[in-house]
Amino acid sequence: MTTTTENTIFPLVTDEQKQAEETWRKSIPAQVFLNYFFAINYHIQENDDATGGLQHLPFFRAHRAELTDTDVQAITKLLHSCWSTEYALRATAELGDEEYLRNALHWTFPQAYHTILSGLQGFLYTTGVRSNNPSLVRREVGRLVVRNAYPRPVSFYAAGAHGDFSIHRLPLAGYKPGLHIAGQEIEAQAQIGQFLRTTRKMKAQWTRQQVQANPNTALRSQKTGKVLDKWTASHWQQITWRLGYTTIFDLLGRLRISQTSREIERYVEAEIDFRLFHQSLLNIVSYLNGIHETYIAKAVGLERYQQMVNELPKHLQHTFVAERLRTRVEPQLTGQEPTQPMSIAA
Repeated sequence: MTTTTENTIFPLVTDEQKQAEETWRKSIPAQVFLNYFFAINYHIQENDDATGGLQHLPFFRAHRAELTDTDVQAITKLLHSCWSTEYALRATAELGDEEYLRNALHWTFPQAYHTILSGLQGFLYTTGVRSNNPSLVRREVGRLVVRNAYPRPVSFYAAGAHGDFSIHRLPLAGYKPGLHIAGQEIEAQAQIGQFLRTTRKMKAQWTRQQVQANPNTALRSQKTGKVLDKWTASHWQQITWRLGYTTIFDLLGRLRISQTSREIERYVEAEIDFRLFHQSLLNIVSYLNGIHETYIAKAVGLERYQQMVNELPKHLQHTFVAERLRTRVEPQLTGQEPTQPMSIAA
């Protein structure tokens, strides 16, 4: 008599492991996005030393502006918008738990972008650029980055035609980045370099679409006169001038995600460190806003800027605004050490 032994076969991969792998796969885009902004913050922290301050830049030392009372009022309005938006961003990041921070991305992404934009517009106002046109603002700040108006940690940029991009002021940007949080400067620069390239590629493709959709600007075949469907390297080079430079402000522009966009849901549903994401954004916001505030203070005069801060609405008094004035703005304008700290609200 033959006895048959039944062997129990256990799956090599359990349902739980499959689910975990699927969650991880879906989280990759959000993790990469977090990696990018963490890398920017890491790069800023690593390179924000005594020799990298604004006071060492010839552009900053030469910065002057003839401003009327009306001009100062306009700049003050922009600063109030900048600070109020940063106040809201800080309140979310500092008071929310993990789940709240996850869903808060619907508004914290655009908040981070708009607080920096308002401060940037205030700075540009002192340079004679007084426009709300996004393309103009983007072009002008790109020129300022290239002209070394910004400190070393945020002076990097990308240039060149599609397929032939070049990264400047990030010597380690050519290395291949990984899928993990940067723990060394080489990894941070590699991730920022990738962020610059992908962002510039998106801009190039969008620009091509706009150019080709307009009969007056579309590139056409020399033989048939028809609008070109396929492009060569020379065709990409013909529209490079329309791209301007790709800077940290273009990277921050990637935060402009609509509340109704499917893309934002990818981030909300992902399994990433949302608290780390918000903290990275806050640090970048504070750093860039501090730069613009210092330029504005130099343009209007430190005493008048101090008055602007002292006359802030109640919710902004004795907050991060006054703290940055004490620790960032005043020392770079006076060359003296920061004064004694004060009690700071969120």
